[in-house]
Amino acid sequence: MSARSLNGGMAFRGQQKRVLESPVLDMQQDIRTNLERVRERIARAAERSGRRTEDVLLVGVSKTVEAGRIRTALAAGLGALGENRVQEARGKVAELGRPVAWHLVGHLQTNKARDALELFDVIHSVDRIDLARELDRRARARGRPVDVLVQVNVGQEPSKGGWPPEAVETAVEALAALGGLRLRGLMAIPPAVERAEDARGSFRALRKLAERHGLTELSMGMSGDFEIAVEEGATMVRVGTAIFGPRPPRVPLLPER
Repeated sequence: MSARSLNGGMAFRGQQKRVLESPVLDMQQDIRTNLERVRERIARAAERSGRRTEDVLLVGVSKTVEAGRIRTALAAGLGALGENRVQEARGKVAELGRPVAWHLVGHLQTNKARDALELFDVIHSVDRIDLARELDRRARARGRPVDVLVQVNVGQEPSKGGWPPEAVETAVEALAALGGLRLRGLMAIPPAVERAEDARGSFRALRKLAERHGLTELSMGMSGDFEIAVEEGATMVRVGTAIFGPRPPRVPLLPER
């Protein structure tokens, strides 16, 4: 084979390799860029409300996001990961380990309490007393308390879990008495709104509830409204698509057992 043919073949393979790698490189750059933009938006929102950026924890919600994309976000400095389901989180924790804290931000079935305690460092969605008692029992058996937040149904929507605002005092007193739980604050998913600004009232109501009960952590705000949440006092924002991009079409998972 002539040197010219050999060089031509090598050049072709090099071009082919670049074509194959470019989607991966583009994806990595997109995630880095997205993460930086989200951080900048959090910083500006914190500044507008007279707060420090470091007082707001950005939880990257990696629901349906594959491990390679999560690794890219971690390499870019994402400081916490959030998952909605025990079943999905189990495989990701096994593959990625624990480079940062894992947060459970979705509904938790009582019979999954043991698994949740093995996987997650913080549970945002404690929405009923039987779940709290089961988490307490399991945590005390392990000899290690778990950080939890009370989920509040600020809009009192039948389709969502959580205590109604008027029952938060009862919930806080009940959870504070459970030695296996460290009650850190409140979490809410406000009613859907057309404009992010329209969620402000829900965020403000949650902040006032937390202040009334001496709680310091507020998990509120997602990709569409996290800036408003930060302005209203969020200490944790749960951001998925604004970091990782649009989620792929949903493939139904088997029911958790």
